[in-house]
Amino acid sequence: MRSRFLPNIIISSLIAIVTWLWSSPAWALIPIKLYDVDYKDCPPSLSTGIISSGSSMGANCFIISGKAQNASGKNVYDADVYGRIYDANNNNVMQNRTRLGSIPEIPALTTTDFEIRVSIPANLPTPLKLKQFKSSGFPSKIRWEQTIEEFEGF
Repeated sequence: MRSRFLPNIIISSLIAIVTWLWSSPAWALIPIKLYDVDYKDCPPSLSTGIISSGSSMGANCFIISGKAQNASGKNVYDADVYGRIYDANNNNVMQNRTRLGSIPEIPALTTTDFEIRVSIPANLPTPLKLKQFKSSGFPSKIRWEQTIEEFEGF
């Protein structure tokens, strides 16, 4: 009996070792420090005809801006930006959503300016309060950049 199991154990061990040595590099998230986060009203060209998501209620357009610092030695792509936005009464204006947008690219060891457009229901009082902003991205592009026109199926 032992002689039948020994080859199976050896082959299984070799497969595990080869798989472990030959696996692709990890797609670990790289943290990005955000600071000087603030907001301003959108220019009139961006805010015309804005309505709030999921309703026909009017909305105000704001641009959230700040600086993103990449302290890693790698370029970062598609860095998601998360944060909480509160109105003047400390009500969370986006209760079910903390991802606000993304930064396409942040070169290694640099600080990059960013801007994200958000729409807030018009009936919420300002000034807005921006809290808990953070970001992380990937060491290579993860999003598909092919347009519908370039896709062969269309």
